[in-house]
Parts: sequence; structure tokens; C-alpha cells
Amino acid sequence: MPYSTADIRNVCLVGPSHAGKTLLTEALLHAGGKIKEKGSIENGTTVSDYTPREKETGHSQYNSVCHLDHEGIHVNLIDTPGYRDFYGRALSVMPAAETAAVVINAREGVEMIARRMMKAAHEQRMCRMIIVNQIDGEDVKLEKVFNDIQEAFGPECLPMNLPSADGTGVVDCFFQPEGDDTAFSSVKEMHTQIVDQVVEVDEELMELYLEQGEELAPDQLHDPFEKALREEHLVPVCFVSAETGAGIRQLLQIFERLMPNPTEANPPTFLKGEGAEATEVVLTPDPDKHAIAHVFMVNIDTFKGRLGMFRIHQGTIKAGNQLFVGDARKPFKATQLLKVNGDTHTKTEAGVPGDICAVPRVDEAHYDAVLHDSHDEDHFHLKPIKLPRPMFGLAIRPKYDNDAQKTSDAQHVPEAEEPSLHVEHNATLNEVVLRGLGELHLATVLQQIKDRHGLEIVTSLPSIAYRETITAKAEGHHRHKKQTGGAGQFGEVYLRVEPLPAGGGFEFENKVVGGAIPYQFIPAVENGVRQMMKEGAMHGYPMQDVKVTVYDGKHHSVDSKEIAFVQAGRKAFIDAVAKARPIVMEPIVHVDFTLPSDCVGGVTGDLSGMRGMISGTDTLPDGRVVVSGQVPLHELQGYHSRLKSLTGGDGSFTMDFSHYAEVPVNELKQLKAAAE
Repeated sequence: MPYSTADIRNVCLVGPSHAGKTLLTEALLHAGGKIKEKGSIENGTTVSDYTPREKETGHSQYNSVCHLDHEGIHVNLIDTPGYRDFYGRALSVMPAAETAAVVINAREGVEMIARRMMKAAHEQRMCRMIIVNQIDGEDVKLEKVFNDIQEAFGPECLPMNLPSADGTGVVDCFFQPEGDDTAFSSVKEMHTQIVDQVVEVDEELMELYLEQGEELAPDQLHDPFEKALREEHLVPVCFVSAETGAGIRQLLQIFERLMPNPTEANPPTFLKGEGAEATEVVLTPDPDKHAIAHVFMVNIDTFKGRLGMFRIHQGTIKAGNQLFVGDARKPFKATQLLKVNGDTHTKTEAGVPGDICAVPRVDEAHYDAVLHDSHDEDHFHLKPIKLPRPMFGLAIRPKYDNDAQKTSDAQHVPEAEEPSLHVEHNATLNEVVLRGLGELHLATVLQQIKDRHGLEIVTSLPSIAYRETITAKAEGHHRHKKQTGGAGQFGEVYLRVEPLPAGGGFEFENKVVGGAIPYQFIPAVENGVRQMMKEGAMHGYPMQDVKVTVYDGKHHSVDSKEIAFVQAGRKAFIDAVAKARPIVMEPIVHVDFTLPSDCVGGVTGDLSGMRGMISGTDTLPDGRVVVSGQVPLHELQGYHSRLKSLTGGDGSFTMDFSHYAEVPVNELKQLKAAAE
């Protein structure tokens, strides 16, 4: 079906797990004629949960793009996972849509993830709506659910329909506000509230409505309705049952007739340039201008290669076009242009502004990339959205050494697909750490690596980067003498150590006079010292903030060799450090906890028990509290699970390295015992 920008509706279905988003997607595709029969989660036959693991577990783990054409309207749907650990995945695709439809389970009411998604949609300036699903569930109290919605998100949340009194369907409150009895309130009352809310953003229409008392037709309300959505003056609420189909056709009608097309929503913010010098640029959904599209999702298949899904914001993209990725000088040819429906791909000739399409086998297409057809837009990029930082980490290594290279290659595949996943390489600790948003998140990623590549991955808690340093000046000496029958080894070194300020690193100074140590052997002494700085003089941890001065020594005209002064430098350094009051240092991190107000006491109590220091608290506009402080990194390992339990999943924290501090004596004893 040919369609224009005005005919497109982009809707992102977000919300908690088990709210029924996947089945709702299935019901909409069926109602729109895209599929002949609704699939089922139990049988693993839904369009959007198409991976083997999703079919096995019965819940969404990945974002899925679908589309349908109905009554001249092209609807792009994005089904997102709802588990807390997949929150970043859902957030990452929201820039592709104008409308965020927050799906709520009628039995569970307003859950934490629904609140977070409403807030995220607000921050991204999206038009918002709420879909109450499973209205035919046992013991549901729909009036209470609606009241809770208004209490949580404001009186601007108004129903476009109401559940019928017998619970088998819904009654329209907007287009034809006359009908059957409702489960609560009345059609007339809700229709009046909706019209009152909409006309408040249009003075002329309000005057006509109030002074003349005229009933306004839906067409008269369309433009102010869109304005009310843009300004968050109205949040439509729809009641449905994806299982029985109640309210589904009415919901599709609301998508088509009331939710914004790409020309009616708040335009996305694009920037030109980087950092403080970036300036805002205005894109227009004009099909004849330069093509500009944003890659919001990347899928990498072992056999099919990379699939980059993008939303077109300006211009027209046709199959065969030459496109640039970011500021790349060399373009790629979009040999195929695809429309995506779950794991089914169909070729299309062109994509217009507002549409969602995909290009296969383009290795340069990465998440958040901008595709364009002119160098005029080389430095354009979408204003970054706020994504949760991956804080939960696991050290990973292949079960079999022969798989080291395959594992190294495989671990970067999910990282390329997902912005809330990060792979860290710690050269000092010789460790690779996979960081995500929680245990379930990383378990899913590791299972994906196993399924795709047949690799067994061993995990453990990440190592802590302990350090050694000294707190006093001291001198050290060592004579290295070795006789083996032939030419021997001889080197003698006197040196001094002293502490440097925090962050001082390492300094080496040569103050030898009179040729006591020939100049050609001084680098060997420094080499020996540096070896011990790396290996650790006392406890086996790298050293930092130490100055070493070599000031005297002896040599032998025949037996002195480089290796002798390396060994002498090592042993002299160990001797000096042992006298310089050495300590073990641990990393201290600055941490910010974002919590429900009733959980603050539990977290602050935990912090005190973790040798932490609280530096302040701050109350956010939504009533949540930010607790800031400093705590040893070691104490935070595994705290994600504790925080999830303590806050019911509604708490999070971010951390950044602050400084190193001395490990207390009792903790050092435990550290030594664990090492043994």
C-alpha cells in the first residue's frame, strides 16, 4: 500500500513484564489484517517473540519491529521487553516513535516500570498514552486502576473508552459518546472531561464551546487534540483485552485517527557538531530534501550478517541509494531496503520521512548512527538520550583456552547490538569484564553467546584493582653476586624511596656520582625497580605514587652485567619499601543511589555497614530521593541484588572512581586469607 508521511503512525509499546505487550502486538496485527491468525506465547508462534530463547522462556528479551496497513494508515509497532534488567533495551528504541504507549496489567495496576517509562517518554518529549490490558482478568478492579493512573500521572489521563458493565467489551467515549452501561463512571461524563481538556489549548475553540454551547465534532477537535498530546496536556487511556480482542479495533482506530503522525508530534532534536560547540538543527519531514535517518536498532545474525534498522527523519531513501554513515568519506550502497515484521523481512522500493526501514549487511551501521546522502550533514547526530549506565559486572573467560580468540570476537557482537552493555578490558588485571544492568541481563547475553557461537563462558566477580604504596621515606641496598665457574654476575645498588602525592604515579631519579654505577647500567636498575612496581613489593599488587632515587653502588669491570643490576635494583627496592611503612590501597567510588523515599533508611544503613560515608541527600520532583556518598568498590560487588530486593526493583545506582584509600587492618587480614 503506498502511503505518505501523514499516513504513518509510529508507536512504541513499553511497560512492565507480563503486561501483555507481545500479545497486544499480535492482536493489533491481526485486527489490521497483517496476520491471518493470532499466535500464542504458549506455542511460541507470536510475530515479535521469534528467537528460540524467547519462545522457550515465554517472555520478550529483545525489541521487535512490526508493521501493518489498515484503512489507509501505515502503523509501525515496536514491541519492547518489560523486565527491569531490559529497561535499557526498551529505552534505546523509543527515539524511533512519536507515541509511547505504556501498557499496564489491569490486575497489577501501576507498577514501577510503568512509572519509569512514563518519565522517560516525558524526557524524550514523546506523546504518551496508557493502555490498560487484561481488563477481563479475574478480580480486576478497573475503577481503582484508573484512579491509580490519575493519581500517579495526573488528571490529564482521560479514557478514550470505558470497559462495558459486563466486562466483555469497551464503550467509546470520544467518537460516538453514546452506548451501553459502563463498569464505572459514564460515557457522557468522560466525553465532557476529554473535550474540556482538549479545548483548553485552543482559545477560539474554547470560546465557541463555552459561549455558544455547541457540541464539537471529532474532526473539530483533531488539531487541538494533537497539540494537547504534544504539550502533555492530555494522556489518552484505553482499555483492552488482547486475549479476547475486546477494545482492540477501537485502539487501532485511536492510533489511526488520534495519535500523531510524524508531522504532528514534537520534532526530535538534532545537533551539528560535537560537545559545547554543537548547534541545534531543524529537520523537516520533506521527502524532497536531503535524506537523513537515525539507526535506532542493530541486529547481528551469525549467518545473515548485520541488520541496521532506522527511522527516516527527512528526505526519501530508495533501494540503490548511496548513503554515508556519520562523517565517513566513503558511502555504502543500500542494495536492499527492507520492511521488518519480527524476523520476516520484505523488500520495499522507498522509505518516506517518518517511516521505519532496515538495510542488511552494512557493517558500518551502528547504534545511534546517522545515515545521510550528502556531505552537508556529515556531523549531524540525534541529541543523546539518557540511558542507564551498565554497572553490574562479571569477569568472563572461555572455559577452554583454545576458544580465547572466538570468545573475544563473540563478546563484541551483543555489545554492538545494545548500548546498555559494555565490555571492559583491564590489562593490569588481565581480565575481561562484561557490564550490564543486572544478573538477568548478563545471563541472557551469555546464553546468547552460547547459542550463537557454541561457546562456554566461565564467570566470576570482577577483581578489585588493589594497589600498594608507601607512607614514609626509606633507603634500601642489595648486592647481587653470582659466580658460576666462568664469568660471574655482580651489581650493587643503594637507593632511596619516598611517597608522592596521590596521583603522582612513579618517578625515577639518578644521583650516582663518580661512576659508582656506570651510566649504561642505570636503565637496568630502573628496569628492575619498574618490574617490582608492576608486580608489587609486599603483597603482589601494583604500586603507585612512589619516587625512587638511586644514589650509590658498586660494579666490577668484568662481572658487572645488565642482568646483575636489574636483580640488584629489584632487591634494593624491596628492601627500601619494607622500611617505608607500606600499605595496601583500595579503590573508593562515589556513588549516587536513586530510591523511593521509604527505602532511604535501608540503603543508608547498608552504606554504614559497608564502610561507606554519606555526603548528602536530594529529593527529586517525583518524590524519589538521591543518596550520595563514597564507599569501597569491594563492598558494592553483588549489591545490585540486595538493592533490587530492598526497593522492589525501584532503586538504582551509578558509581564513578573517586580515589584510593588505605585498606583497614582487619580487611587486609581477610584479603590475605582469601589470597592464600
